[in-house]
Amino acid sequence: MTVYLDLVFFLNFCYDFFLLLTVDITLKRQTKLKRLIFAAIVGAISLVILFLPFNALLLFFFKVVTSLLMVVIAYGYKDLKYTGNNLLYLYMCSIILGGFLYFLNLQFSTSHHGLVFMNDGLSINYLVLLIIGPLILGLYLYQSKKIKLLYNYIFDIKIVFKDNSYLCCRAFLDSGNRLRDTITGKYVILVEENIIKRKTNKYIYVPYHALNKHGLIPCLSINYLEINEKQYRNYLVGITPDKFNIEGINCLLNNKLMEELC
Repeated sequence: MTVYLDLVFFLNFCYDFFLLLTVDITLKRQTKLKRLIFAAIVGAISLVILFLPFNALLLFFFKVVTSLLMVVIAYGYKDLKYTGNNLLYLYMCSIILGGFLYFLNLQFSTSHHGLVFMNDGLSINYLVLLIIGPLILGLYLYQSKKIKLLYNYIFDIKIVFKDNSYLCCRAFLDSGNRLRDTITGKYVILVEENIIKRKTNKYIYVPYHALNKHGLIPCLSINYLEINEKQYRNYLVGITPDKFNIEGINCLLNNKLMEELC
């Protein structure tokens, strides 16, 4: 089988550049383009190791050193933690992209020699890499930012009631929840009914208005909420039969907490 070194070098350069660019965007390193290009060239040049009679252990060590050199060239060196995070995300992105490419090659190729896949005599690695590779990494960036944004608004909270009993739950800071009792002036957080194990007639009924419906929501007085070891006292706990459509969440915090938590 004929191997074209210029094509292999170009593919490897593109692969490394896409990975370094993805890490740069994910970690907001704001690296200059020329540093990314230079680091990708270093990664591509490392292909020469494939033609040397090294054993598997030495080959692995060389790859690690090359990856470390690439991230230092691309993002500079500040400390071990900074460099370690860059290296970790480089490997994470590489695994994601490499896994997708391997899967797609297996699906659309008719034969392969090692990791070079063929379709009617033509390797499709470069087609998949240059066309689909950036889309895969773009999807990874979109999902990672979406997850990071979501988890920035998730908190473990402790609700301490008037009798000093308490309830621990997983809460989401909902900017759409602006419910407030006009009589007491207290803000309302919402908790799913199924996790409240309290039976009492001492409810405070707070009127609410939502899209296409309105009514009264039963609320319990509490001593305080505890979030990140800080106490918040001007709140009521509203009990709702509705399930929240966020995995693992059984409490919606009030928008007022967005100001107090900042």
